[in-house]
Amino acid sequence: QVQLAESGGGLVQAGDSLRLSCAAFGDTFTNYAMGWFRQAPGKEREFVSAIMWGDGTRSYADSVKDRFTISRDISKNTMSLQMWSLKPEDTAVYFCAASRQKDSGGLGQSAGPLFLANTYPYWGQGTQVTVSS
Repeated sequence: QVQLAESGGGLVQAGDSLRLSCAAFGDTFTNYAMGWFRQAPGKEREFVSAIMWGDGTRSYADSVKDRFTISRDISKNTMSLQMWSLKPEDTAVYFCAASRQKDSGGLGQSAGPLFLANTYPYWGQGTQVTVSS
């Protein structure tokens, strides 16, 4: 069974950087998409970024483009989200998610199934990121 475990959250100041990691277990992830979502109090879970494990095709939400970078280390079965220039509005619980895919699901474009939380059947427990002003 696929299991995901996030780490790296914390309390930082506006303008700081933070790196989140997601360790994946339980399958060979070549045909998976892996994503990051976040949920702030009182708000819906929203797409942040996602990457195709096999070929590295990736997409970002407009709100984080040019500030966040998603990557994966195939040898270690880990995915990371490097976050720069953090803003108070980035404060949320960040979740990693995984979905076995037959195609890119819209990654590399501006929309598609992989931008939607309900496409992903596997989720981590989340890690809190708090950005103070």
